[in-house]
Amino acid sequence: MSEVVKVKIEGRVAIITIENPPVNVLSEQVVLGLINAFKRIEEDSLVSAVILTGAGEKAFMAGADIKEFPTWLGREDMVQHVELNHQLFNYIENLRKPTIAMLNGLTLGGGCELALSCDLRIAEEHAKIGLPEINLGIFPGGGGTQRLPKLVGISNAKELMFFGESIDATQALSISLVNKVTKTGEGLSLAKEWATKLSKKSLNSINSIKEAMQYGYEHSFDEGIVKETELFCKTFQHQDAFEGINAFIEKRKPVFNKANE
Repeated sequence: MSEVVKVKIEGRVAIITIENPPVNVLSEQVVLGLINAFKRIEEDSLVSAVILTGAGEKAFMAGADIKEFPTWLGREDMVQHVELNHQLFNYIENLRKPTIAMLNGLTLGGGCELALSCDLRIAEEHAKIGLPEINLGIFPGGGGTQRLPKLVGISNAKELMFFGESIDATQALSISLVNKVTKTGEGLSLAKEWATKLSKKSLNSINSIKEAMQYGYEHSFDEGIVKETELFCKTFQHQDAFEGINAFIEKRKPVFNKANE
């Protein structure tokens, strides 16, 4: 069986590439490969930032493997297949390292939901992004109905899911579905630039930001402020705070702790 998920380490940056031609669909083999890859990276203390992309220029990921769908029809135990996808997406979302999805082509259905689980998204100008599940008589079941509205607003999310039409990279940028658009062939270079910058930041601070924001999405504003205060005070007791503040006073660049914590 060929390897459908490959990992390359460059400095403190891990690049995960989905290689499931022709359009890198989200088969069960890919899901399991990605779970293993992200677990390996989280345990690697030398890696501080992660880039996720697809092989080639056709697709980041053109959705789930529809050829597997007929085996799901009428099955009462299909929940295990859905939960496996959620396990992957939740793992990426809560990874204790910043993640960047580099969308180098079709980013549809499960591919869009995979990108949504990452912290940041860079799209090459030829990318097409969408959630076309409604055209199959189903709807996004990999967290799309939950993550997309938080990112682009409920009205934009409904438009994308109700009509099931794809949008281009520029349109995606206009609704904040992606953070940046590059020319075709230049996305990975920018992703590496961003990942390298992030690898020099405090991982403790990044994780505190992620935890505070996620908690705020799920709770009231007042509860979110309480959590923010708790994490803010805790961060001040971390060695990265001592290093960052002293480095500023001493007029030098900080060197933050990179070990897993």
